[in-house]
Amino acid sequence: MLQSSVAAMTAAALAGCELRHTRNIPGRLVDSGASLGHRLRDGAIPPPSATRRARVVVAGGGIAGLAAARTLKRLGVDDVLLIDALDEVGGNSSFGRNAVSAYPWGAHYVPLVRKDCGPVLDLFRDLKIIVDEDAQGRPVYDDYCLSADPQERLWRYGRWQDGLVPQLGSTARDNAELSAFFAETERLKSLLGADGRPVFAIPIDSSSTDPAWRTLDSITFSEYLRQRGFGSPLLHWYVNYCCRDDYGSTADSVSAWAGLHYFAARNGVAANADPSTVITWPEGNGYLVREIARQGGAESQRNSVVTRVASAENGVSVDYFDVAAQRTTRVAASAAIVCLPRFVATRVVEGLELRGVDRFSYAPWMVANVTLSRLPEGRGQELAWDNVIFDSPLLGYVVATHQEIRQIRRETVITYYWPLSDTDPGEARRIAQARSLGDWQGYVSRDLLRVHPELGHHIENIDVRVWGHAMIRPTPGFIWGDARREACAHRPPVFFAHSDLSGISIFEEAYCRGHDAGELAARYVTALPVAVGEHG
Repeated sequence: MLQSSVAAMTAAALAGCELRHTRNIPGRLVDSGASLGHRLRDGAIPPPSATRRARVVVAGGGIAGLAAARTLKRLGVDDVLLIDALDEVGGNSSFGRNAVSAYPWGAHYVPLVRKDCGPVLDLFRDLKIIVDEDAQGRPVYDDYCLSADPQERLWRYGRWQDGLVPQLGSTARDNAELSAFFAETERLKSLLGADGRPVFAIPIDSSSTDPAWRTLDSITFSEYLRQRGFGSPLLHWYVNYCCRDDYGSTADSVSAWAGLHYFAARNGVAANADPSTVITWPEGNGYLVREIARQGGAESQRNSVVTRVASAENGVSVDYFDVAAQRTTRVAASAAIVCLPRFVATRVVEGLELRGVDRFSYAPWMVANVTLSRLPEGRGQELAWDNVIFDSPLLGYVVATHQEIRQIRRETVITYYWPLSDTDPGEARRIAQARSLGDWQGYVSRDLLRVHPELGHHIENIDVRVWGHAMIRPTPGFIWGDARREACAHRPPVFFAHSDLSGISIFEEAYCRGHDAGELAARYVTALPVAVGEHG
């Protein structure tokens, strides 16, 4: 039901979008590494023609890779080489900047951190995001990191309302079902399974093993709602929005366990903020990318793709292709931490079986950063950090300058998000690859001008980035299935870290995966002798 409704909504909202905008809009298509990845897939890589050494190689510079490098350094492991396919590290948490503001190219917030998510709490204390705690032990966050009011607004019936839960036009039945659903998810936040562990935890593998709850992974979230008698169209819209926002997929294709996790695992608290407050910056999670990379201090080999990881005498052998130099280099190392999506890891890690890799399904996204010479307006609720349009296939936009201290300004950058969830992910990727910059700009500008006609002459630039495999999809049976469980197994001297291995793509999961793999690799290499000249 939800999948078909999104498809119909897409067709209606974008009807006529093949027509060009009335003027050419400056902008560019930003590389997401697809061409280099396809070159690896097709085997068009020359053999190694150079050699070098490193103590540990980290393959992949997303949050997991950066966390692994930071952990290695803090445990005294030097000579770490981090290899990434793009010009900038961060993966889908990377960011950009122009003359107006910094802005995200993907992930743009972190919820208040749970008290049992130790690695992330330690990181936030170290980065002074958490600056103190109160008498009850609740963290005190840096006020400038907390989303400023108003945080969210929703456009429907020609006006904006406060918050994203639909209020305008809701019926008594809608309100009763919304209240009942939120009461249930609130109850689940503190619920323990038969083993005494939280039913829904972060990291995800800390969750209860109670089969009474894990069985929810076998059905879709929309099936769960129907079984519980939830039929309100507004509740279904809201749940669908949340699934598309965090998982890039509709509630028809997300497991009920994952869908409930979105709500029930968010139970972090703060001494100086409401529980629904999120942590963000103008560049989104790009702020964390920059700070974690700075603390990691690893040598960074950018614009290079890892082509082979294999066990070797006294350690591991890693090959990478450098696009700038047009050559492949072989690295002799004591260990490697592979922080790559599973479908890539199976291509480059020798002996890694393909069994179950087809269960790893990825959601494609389009992200656009729009520079405006004036701020958006609108009837009802004033401009918020997160702005969502009820009947749009696009998720809406966040305002980069909303977090700035400056109170009086006209220009801004808004970041538009579009999970391409209205069709099969493979087909969505094929369609996305065929679209031009002008096509994407047309979709975004039409959606924006539909609710903000006052911006007709104020769109200065639209840059676009398409993430073909933006995030793992928690389809039914995946989170607690054999494919994910087997993929989590390390193979010293090769270790693995990626949010894929959690089944959901959120900052906390990626960071904890990298942190844990970094600890394991550090223990492994410090038990080995250091070869003469290894640091030379």
